[in-house]
Amino acid sequence: MILINLLPHREEKRRQRKRAYFASLAACAMAGAVIVAIWYTVLGQMTADQESRNAFLQAEITRLDSQIKDIATLRSEIEALNARKKAVEDLQNDRNVPVYLLNELVQQTPEGVFLTSIRQTGQIVSITGVAQTNERVSEFLRNALYNSTWLEKPDLVEIRASNVTTGTRDQRRLFDFSMRVTIKRQRTAAPAPAPATSAPAVSTPAKAS
Repeated sequence: MILINLLPHREEKRRQRKRAYFASLAACAMAGAVIVAIWYTVLGQMTADQESRNAFLQAEITRLDSQIKDIATLRSEIEALNARKKAVEDLQNDRNVPVYLLNELVQQTPEGVFLTSIRQTGQIVSITGVAQTNERVSEFLRNALYNSTWLEKPDLVEIRASNVTTGTRDQRRLFDFSMRVTIKRQRTAAPAPAPATSAPAVSTPAKAS
């Protein structure tokens, strides 16, 4: 039996192409939706990971800030302890300074120089005395400048000639002087020196009778 298709074949092909076109559009739309959903999921995961890293970094920064504050506090405490240690060392050193000073003056005062007054104000020592000649005073200054381990920066304040009457009523020409020296700050305390066996240079001149 022969079948005859009465429908126009061109219309049928057109409808088939339309169905195929719409099917491909639907497939593309579904594929696009799947891709967008996957990208959105990946992006959300990446955002969550980044936020987690940011939170971790913020927590570490906060912890480091706390440690920095602790370090600053420790540093200030160390500086305070060092200051107290230095104060104690200075007190320990200054405790025997008068002994060192007198011993040093005995060693550095040349013959012919007699000290009449010694006064200490802080690290500055004011000295007055009598010398037989100007050269003796100059020698005393040189000794304090170059030979002393405890004295430095000698400064002659005044020197003047004076006549002194001795016991035989003879007139002698002497030189009254005053000077200043600075005591060197010693970083380590040394044992107190033994008292000198003789100190002919540090003495008070006899008054004229």
